[in-house]
Amino acid sequence: MSKKKLRSQEWYGRTGKDGIIYRSWMKNQGLPHHLFTGEKPVIGICNTWSELTPCNAHFRDLAEALKRGIWEAGGFPLEFPVMSLGECSIKPTAMLFRNLASMDVEESIRANPMDGVVLMCGCDKTTPSLVMGAASVNLPTLVLSGGPMLVGRFRGKKIGTSDIWRFAEDYKVGRLTQEDMIEVESSMSRSVGHCAPMGTASTMAAMVEALGLALPDNATIPAADSRRKVLAHMAGMRIVEMVKEDLTMDKILTRKAFENSIMVNAAIGGSTNFILHLTAIAKRIGVELDLTDFDHFSSKIPLIANVQPSGEHWVEDLFYAGGMPAVMREIQKHLHTDAITVNGKTIGENISKAECWDRNLIGTLDQPIKPESGIAVLKGNLCPNGAVLKPSAATPSLLKHTGRAVVFEDIDDYKAKVDDPSLDIDENCVMVLKNVGPKGYPGMPEVGNMGLPKKLLEKGVKDMVRISDGRMSGTGFGTVVLHVSPESAIGGPLALVQNGDLIELDVPNRSLNLLISEEEFENRRKSFVPTQLPYERGYVNLFLDKVNQAHEGVDFDFLQGSSGAEVKRDSH
Repeated sequence: MSKKKLRSQEWYGRTGKDGIIYRSWMKNQGLPHHLFTGEKPVIGICNTWSELTPCNAHFRDLAEALKRGIWEAGGFPLEFPVMSLGECSIKPTAMLFRNLASMDVEESIRANPMDGVVLMCGCDKTTPSLVMGAASVNLPTLVLSGGPMLVGRFRGKKIGTSDIWRFAEDYKVGRLTQEDMIEVESSMSRSVGHCAPMGTASTMAAMVEALGLALPDNATIPAADSRRKVLAHMAGMRIVEMVKEDLTMDKILTRKAFENSIMVNAAIGGSTNFILHLTAIAKRIGVELDLTDFDHFSSKIPLIANVQPSGEHWVEDLFYAGGMPAVMREIQKHLHTDAITVNGKTIGENISKAECWDRNLIGTLDQPIKPESGIAVLKGNLCPNGAVLKPSAATPSLLKHTGRAVVFEDIDDYKAKVDDPSLDIDENCVMVLKNVGPKGYPGMPEVGNMGLPKKLLEKGVKDMVRISDGRMSGTGFGTVVLHVSPESAIGGPLALVQNGDLIELDVPNRSLNLLISEEEFENRRKSFVPTQLPYERGYVNLFLDKVNQAHEGVDFDFLQGSSGAEVKRDSH
């Protein structure tokens, strides 16, 4: 059987003028000629290192461990940068630029001489953007996450990002001073890595492990733990073998893999942002997936991982208790255990010997941490195309609730009014925030878990029903309805809600309705005026023109569907 020609040889295997052009300038880095002869697969290292993305700021060091593994296995590593999305710094929201970063990744891979790719991901949007871009090219691909940071310590207690919302409330009512808050911020982020709870970053790391795109334990090994570098080394060795096996992404990202990922997300109480990103990835690789799948495949899965914000502990603790393999083993009777993964083994083989070392951290199907988990997908006249809520992070007594709407027309209106003592609101009301969807903000920011009014916090109110067409941080919690689709900025029903309207939330029956007559609905529709957004150039203009709605993954319509890794015509 003849050996398959490496893709990189379409560049480096040329003779004459083209060969000189493709190889000579590469040799100015001290690379010997034999590296270009086709004996060693070229492995692209797609690195999102950036000092403006603190979650990924240790990636230079991690990449060196990865390269060692590639060299050991007989590969030729070449590192390249792509746009890095730092959730805590970038304005107006990293989600606005997820699709742009995915385009950067896709075209960087397709246009350059590489036979396989390792995606180095950490902060929230870096994982989906890299996977989306790579899926559109479909080379052998492996994901290496950066790992969670070590848990913080503040005044004798463990703290992490999910505590920000509690500290913010304490600060608002005067229980913490600004000096206290500075001590908090210095204590919380005490090591390299992304957020310590099961926020979006760790949810994304768990997602790729459940999909089969990452090696076992990728999701939970702390960033500062030496075993993270060992994992990187092993990932480097494995990607070389994947190229030899021609184990491309489409062979891993099957319908079964996506169903597994949804069930695992339920078991860990993962971020609601998971829905948007998994949907977008599925559409890139060509797998049919819709909003109802998230409710259906998570409905039988309780909360297994006792990790904040749905539980009590931290991702670091989850690793010590057995990590994702132990969690997945607890729900294995529901999983497609025959789904193949990047290490060449099935999910079932990868978790067969996993053990739980701490039942306070990892529950069972019979004795779960919480009976309700996963994603509740709501439908009704307020969200014809769907809305979502995370039951494990909500207040049980509010999951069936009817209340009077208190409406904020946009984020600026919310900020101006929420702490006004004259605001007509009580704990039984429903807070409604409009114009924070994909087009309305634009970019769909994480403002859906609106902070409660100061006067209610002072009364001891801890939670209220909140509804928006935006997102919330994976570290957030509360009875929060998100991703209302279609969004208000384009005339979705949310745009028609007025102060004083009654809204009925019924999570057990998966419904969300505005209690007005159809005649009144129609009258309000006639008077609706679309939001005028002041963006006339550049990427944001493209985003507004091409982005689809939340139930479709907030991707660009022209990017859906894998287009393969063909080599474009030479320009020399």
